[in-house]
Amino acid sequence: MTEHKYRPMTFGVTRVAIQDGQPGVHYLRAEQPLNDYPARMTDRLQHWAETAPDRIFMARREKLADGSTGDWVKVSYAQAWASARNIAQALIQRGLSSKNPVVILSGNDLEHALLALGCLVAGVPYVPTSPAYSLISQDYDKLRHVLRTVSPSLVFAADAALFGKAISATLSSDIEVVLTNGQIEGRSCTTFAELLATPATTQVDAAMAATGPDTITKFLFTSGSTKLPKAVINTQRMWCANQQQMAQSMPVLAEEPLVLVDWLPWNHTFGGNHNFGMAIYHGGTLYIDDGKPTPALMGETLRNLREIAPTVYFNVPTGFEAIANAMKTDDQLRKNLLSRVKMFFYAGAALAQPIWDSLFESEEREIGERIVMATGLGMTESGPFAIFVTNPNVKAGDLGVPTPGMELKLVDMDGKTEVRYRGPNITPGYWRAPSETAEHFDEEGFFCSGDAVKWIDETDVHQGLKFDGRIAEDFKLATGTFVSVGPLRAKIIAAGAPYIQDVVLTGLNLKEVGAMVFPTPAVRVLSGLPDHTPMADVLCSAPVLAQFQCVLDELAKTATGSAGRIARMCLLAEPPTIDRSEVTDKGSINQRAVLAHRAETVAALHDDTLHTILKPLAV
Repeated sequence: MTEHKYRPMTFGVTRVAIQDGQPGVHYLRAEQPLNDYPARMTDRLQHWAETAPDRIFMARREKLADGSTGDWVKVSYAQAWASARNIAQALIQRGLSSKNPVVILSGNDLEHALLALGCLVAGVPYVPTSPAYSLISQDYDKLRHVLRTVSPSLVFAADAALFGKAISATLSSDIEVVLTNGQIEGRSCTTFAELLATPATTQVDAAMAATGPDTITKFLFTSGSTKLPKAVINTQRMWCANQQQMAQSMPVLAEEPLVLVDWLPWNHTFGGNHNFGMAIYHGGTLYIDDGKPTPALMGETLRNLREIAPTVYFNVPTGFEAIANAMKTDDQLRKNLLSRVKMFFYAGAALAQPIWDSLFESEEREIGERIVMATGLGMTESGPFAIFVTNPNVKAGDLGVPTPGMELKLVDMDGKTEVRYRGPNITPGYWRAPSETAEHFDEEGFFCSGDAVKWIDETDVHQGLKFDGRIAEDFKLATGTFVSVGPLRAKIIAAGAPYIQDVVLTGLNLKEVGAMVFPTPAVRVLSGLPDHTPMADVLCSAPVLAQFQCVLDELAKTATGSAGRIARMCLLAEPPTIDRSEVTDKGSINQRAVLAHRAETVAALHDDTLHTILKPLAV
């Protein structure tokens, strides 16, 4: 095997201890213990405000009148701490608590960050909510569900023009609305500037002193599948323990002043706990990226990465795909992005091998070595960081070993192995949902993740685990054969790159496996048709059909058995929607929701009544 040179990076956990339990049960933990961690995240914020007051905590480009972005507006640690104390005073005066917290409707910005910090200081939970619930949803059902679940007394949004309609449709007049910009006709609203201008008193010190490890910091809502989203309780202990776990698993975070350039949404645990918390814990600087891995917004991300050099960089696979493509020809992007970054990290979906190869090629051309592409496994309920890789030679699907202080329980279930979690970073449960909470914890107090894993190398447990799909997504064919959805889905996406965004597999209780494909915008270029051509016509064009026929034929050549053979495929013109929970904020597909809401398409795919069905020519 060829040995590749990587930019040096230390892996904090490389050895594990395994213990056998009842038949079919094993327990896995890191050999090293979890070190001490603070009782509250606000202790870290105060520390950096006192020891590095002028260091930039967070920055965001100024929004210009024409909708573009200008220079960076920066907030230092001293400014963030003072602002948080003032906002905390305003919240204390309103008598807010876990029974009537703060709901934040809008996305990542400086005001959102300062309000969140003010909530932490005051001991008032906040609820960062997917902006799509207000801006994209047509019925506001999920927004209403959030509001019913947490019963807020204060709701914040950045802009009245954008969020006014959702606020008017869902909020009663007795709930205070705070806005950064604008006013809502017929409703009295508070300005964010008023919160910020409230002078802090000794009440703030008393309120912060009253908080501790069990204090609820926030409620994060899961994306939801067949049920409405659940409010995951996040405590100070969870957040602080998880940040310390990350620091020990990823020593790179503390080797130099941390710099992040990040778009990941704060209503999701990856952006809001993992990355936002990382900046506070390590005294780092977070540049808010108003871009996103979409054709319309990716240009902003590339602009930011040409200017700001991160020390570590996080994204989802679609973001890394766009960066990989841009680095082929963008000299400034390669030079700046690769100047000091020690680690790339992806999560949310599978990263296709051609993307890895393209990134490595650009890195070796620019700096003569590769950047480690790290990954792991976690979920909202685990803080999220739970499992991390052990060496630079990461392959698609690798997860690694448990972080210090957390124990994994590996349970054999119908030919799969479920991974379960127990540790200080695990949620105490779901808010106001005791039956849901009870369902998700086993008799030993382990959280049942629903994720399936297997050993990377059964002869060497220290290499750790790799992903084996979601147990709830796997299904049986009519023959009784299990279809392992995760690995097969990843194989299809890799084979169809760069034209496949995601895949939903079909065939429950049927004779064959089918695939419903969500294509990427690249199919438009492939079709050769004008830009305004409807997507349905693009997908029926001869070049597109020929390309996917080739993909299907190549997959058939390597298929072994009915559970691994895609017997039929259709291309979906209608993208997944958040209203129907088909897609999460980080861009991953909810297989169960797609199957439930597109049952007619599934049936037509398998009874050959769809207009265009691809079938493999190879046998």
